[in-house]
Amino acid sequence: MGIGKKTKNIGKIAEGKTKETAGKAVGNESLEGKGRAQKAKGKVKQVIEKSKDTFRH
Repeated sequence: MGIGKKTKNIGKIAEGKTKETAGKAVGNESLEGKGRAQKAKGKVKQVIEKSKDTFRH
């Protein structure tokens, strides 16, 4: 996996976690949901990149 893609995916996960936490803190369910979705998307992309690496080697 390229270091750039790995960093970008980790950034998406962290950003999603931040949004989710902020949404919980202020009681904003919409922001909380968007954060959960973004976090999940980052994790899925991370798994895809890892599987690509597995098939390359």
